[in-house]
Amino acid sequence: MKTYSGRCHCGAITFSFESEPIAIGLRCNCSMCRRKSAVMSTFALSPEQLRIVVKNDALADYQFGNQVAHHHFCRVCGIYPFHQTMRQPGHYRVNLACIDDIEPLSLPTEQFDGASL
Repeated sequence: MKTYSGRCHCGAITFSFESEPIAIGLRCNCSMCRRKSAVMSTFALSPEQLRIVVKNDALADYQFGNQVAHHHFCRVCGIYPFHQTMRQPGHYRVNLACIDDIEPLSLPTEQFDGASL
């Protein structure tokens, strides 16, 4: 297991978790993910597995459609560090671009057809 640390651009939101080494990312074609073009973790983390620290109430939440998924972003810099998934409510996928030692564009990616949900 490896400990990963990440943050939004301004550092108002930081997070960490443990997982096996990350070697692949996930891209989704839903209207939200397509527009933010994020490379996400292929695995979901429980609230106990993802340690989140937020300064000055910077964490904001955006929901659309059936209002199940929670797309979290920083009120200060606008970066999306993670979201709570629709397929596993209450569990998180992280934006791999927010993790300090990962180059997400160099990772192979799986495709998820979120537009069909």
